[in-house]
Amino acid sequence: MAHAIEMFFDDHADSAVRALWLQMAGAGLPSLATRSHRRHRPHVTLAVTQSLDRADLEPVRAALAGHGPVLALPALGIFPGGGVLFLGAVVTGGLLALHARVHQALAGQPVTHSPYYLPGQWTPHCTLAQDLTGGQLAAAIQLLHRYQPITARITSAGVFDTSTGTIQPLTGKP
Repeated sequence: MAHAIEMFFDDHADSAVRALWLQMAGAGLPSLATRSHRRHRPHVTLAVTQSLDRADLEPVRAALAGHGPVLALPALGIFPGGGVLFLGAVVTGGLLALHARVHQALAGQPVTHSPYYLPGQWTPHCTLAQDLTGGQLAAAIQLLHRYQPITARITSAGVFDTSTGTIQPLTGKP
């Protein structure tokens, strides 16, 4: 089990990412539409921890309050070794500052962080699929390489439980 602090998209961007997931599934490729509990929402993750059960989330809520950035998702990318296909987000000063505020809000809390999401190591992205084989990655890139870049307005954030797919709202509607 892990908990992730995720930012969720406006309806238009949510639908656009879901359409990519379904396009992959229609071609017989795994995507977040077909993964595990099938409760994934299009998102960008700010932090991943083993558990936030004992953490005080009020400082995280305060760090996120009033910060609904607009993200450009113009790049199709992969992470080496993990079979992860994603849409890369343009890194802006505002996005990095928001990310840093969330991690400052978690400082000193009883949490164990995934190093991939720490400041200075984070690659902001919206996951399309995980655990793809090399052949599946190649097929997915072939299928999606002409996708139209997506602009996503962040409308809410929450703590996502990776085991169950449940979301504990932090800001906006769940």
